[in-house]
Amino acid sequence: MIYPFRSPFGTLSYAWNGKLCQHIWLEQLKATGGAQDDPVAQWLNAYFNGNTLPLPPLGKPTTPFQARMRVELLAIPAGKVCTYGDLAGKLGTSPRAMGQALGANPLPILIPCHRVVAANGLGGFSCGIDWKKKLLQFEKALQPWP
Repeated sequence: MIYPFRSPFGTLSYAWNGKLCQHIWLEQLKATGGAQDDPVAQWLNAYFNGNTLPLPPLGKPTTPFQARMRVELLAIPAGKVCTYGDLAGKLGTSPRAMGQALGANPLPILIPCHRVVAANGLGGFSCGIDWKKKLLQFEKALQPWP
């Protein structure tokens, strides 16, 4: 089912099947369920209140590369960033391929792909650059971006 979550930056949506979080969308989709107090909502609530909780159960990555990428992304603490090039080097791929793989992350915020930036700026973000700016500023990772 798809559930809404009201964040400080607008309503987002997530797919929770009662056991796993399968997707997060940083936009409001047509909900098939009402507001919840499930592990995903609890985690998001803690995150947006500056607290931490263990991640809720997540859908499994579809490839071994995505699994390794997930581990590296989870190692980037809130308030810090990593460049596409640095992450690509750790995973043995190119920065461009890294950007494409990050763009396919179905769990933004939970798997913090927004913490990966270009060597000379923000880079891209599949959920829109405004969301990336908001999340990085919220985490105090970077000063406000133009």
